[in-house]
Amino acid sequence: MQRQILFKSQRFSFFFIIPIVLVITAAALAQTTVLRVGGLIDPAAGTVARNQVILVKDGKIAEVGPKVNIPAGAEVIDLTNAWVMPGLMDAHTHLTLDDLNTGAGLDAIYTRESSAMRALRGLRTAQDVLQAGFTTVRDVGNDANYAAVDLRDAIRRGWFTGPTILTTGKIIAPFGGQTARIPPEQGRFWLFEYIDADDKDEVRKAVRQNIYYGADAIKLVADNSAFYYTVEEIRAAVEESHAAGRPVSVHVMGGEAARNVILGGADSIEHGFDLSDKLLQLMKEKGTWLVGTEFPLAHLQKLDPGGAMGPAKDLAGRIVDRLRRAYRIGVKMAFGSDSVSNLPGKNRADMMLDYLDIWDAAGVPPAATLKTLTTNAALLLKVEKMRGAIAAGLAADIIATPANPLENIQALRQVKFVMKNGKVVKHTK
Repeated sequence: MQRQILFKSQRFSFFFIIPIVLVITAAALAQTTVLRVGGLIDPAAGTVARNQVILVKDGKIAEVGPKVNIPAGAEVIDLTNAWVMPGLMDAHTHLTLDDLNTGAGLDAIYTRESSAMRALRGLRTAQDVLQAGFTTVRDVGNDANYAAVDLRDAIRRGWFTGPTILTTGKIIAPFGGQTARIPPEQGRFWLFEYIDADDKDEVRKAVRQNIYYGADAIKLVADNSAFYYTVEEIRAAVEESHAAGRPVSVHVMGGEAARNVILGGADSIEHGFDLSDKLLQLMKEKGTWLVGTEFPLAHLQKLDPGGAMGPAKDLAGRIVDRLRRAYRIGVKMAFGSDSVSNLPGKNRADMMLDYLDIWDAAGVPPAATLKTLTTNAALLLKVEKMRGAIAAGLAADIIATPANPLENIQALRQVKFVMKNGKVVKHTK
């Protein structure tokens, strides 16, 4: 009787184990993918390698070359008629914002939408931009009460599919953030998205607060008012942030405030529409990155219908001119869009890709533009050891287009294949 029970127990264990083994084996095979590539683009060098094979295992690139051993049972994807490259990066996004109107002011949003609603919009926007080939983005604030941090964490945990998101938390600024003349009896409700910091100690404390609440990077606004940060105050933010391994970006347009940002050691200037040649040369000497957020005219007209920032055509012309001069001088640049609303018939990804028109208009070669969207952005965001190239050991963030963006950067509007961390999220044949 005992032997019969033992036999039944062994048989039960045997048949119980078989399905588990099969499931584990199937899962292991499902994590191995091979891409057969017709043209493999290296944005760092601006070159193309023909007829390559990319082996992807467990979300990372395991091997790349013309002759790669293909494991039995691996999924093989044919991209021999495509141009394959690393996923795109946007270093200046606001995923949770929509339909922003400068006439109404940023503060108008606080009374209409909760942080939860902002996070849900951010999820929708994040999924749209991933489908367009943006596999990494930096969200630079104006995300309600750290909503982008929660969005980032939800994607990291695998609850949703989305790009890698780096966040800056609340924007650090002199008193008032980016608001103007809020009546005193209304209170400092801009603190919903900003941290007031008006000396070196307050700046250091604000950096620490952001890091505590989960920020991957730090952003300051330097010149929203007549008063602006000194070199010493910028340096305090940089020292505190760099000690924690976080890069520092600063919203500034030009003039003495921009000079202070450069001399204070900030990693990047955001916007910089009014940078003189002298300041651009100083940026080159100091290694300061420019994330220029080159707004197309139609975007400016949608964002600022009342002309609060001046005539839209004049600003659009200055933006093209500044980009042309920055490229000629040799300033390090990373792509950033700053799109905060959608034109009719377009989603956020479409709006981001519209910025390619300005790089064309400024005469920047396609290869140089592509580099700002990949290699350069990875360096600025300090993720180059994890993503930003197609090389063994890096995350398998890979996209493909039917035409060569090294010849025409507008080819990026037709991304037909997207792989994020080794998972295919788009494949249009």
